[in-house]
Amino acid sequence: METTKTHGPEAGELDADRGPDRTEDDGATDATAPGTAPETASPGTAPATTGEPQDLDEPDDVDETETPGSADAPAGVVPGAAAVVGAALGLASLTGTWLGTVLAERRQLIGQINTSSGSPAQQIEQIYGAPWHTTAAVNGVCALVALVVLGAVLLAGRNAAPWVRAVAWGGLALGVLGLCVAAGTWFDLFGGLPSVAGTPVSSGG
Repeated sequence: METTKTHGPEAGELDADRGPDRTEDDGATDATAPGTAPETASPGTAPATTGEPQDLDEPDDVDETETPGSADAPAGVVPGAAAVVGAALGLASLTGTWLGTVLAERRQLIGQINTSSGSPAQQIEQIYGAPWHTTAAVNGVCALVALVVLGAVLLAGRNAAPWVRAVAWGGLALGVLGLCVAAGTWFDLFGGLPSVAGTPVSSGG
């Protein structure tokens, strides 16, 4: 019996013939293996996921920049409105108000009813003096309210706009002048009440 074993040069030739094919197959598998790793890792999707939070954060940044402006708006509107109201009250204390006119007319009517059969001095006091003092009281109250409001604006709004402080100072001057006029009217400093001359008494004889 002849037993043939491929040892020696013939076996080396067979291994040499199969060697390149085997190395190519191994290289192909090795080449495909690194290629599949990036596909499973999907690096292209990573920027998309990181980009979405950036888009969501941009409106938050806009809101944060708009918040200080909206908070400063009421802080500038309130002192300005208060200054205008105070200046209007200061002007009203000099020129008079509708409320003061109505109250003075009401007081005059009450005086006419009460002194229908009174003396001339009582009629002057009730018909002329009382309405005059009522108007002075209303104007004085308007002046005091104007001084309080404008004083608060000037003290609290030291960093207010220049026009706010200008209006406040102008209204404050009007309020002081109106208060002085109202006080002079109340105390009859600008003119006393009219007086009736006494009727001479004739002596009988």
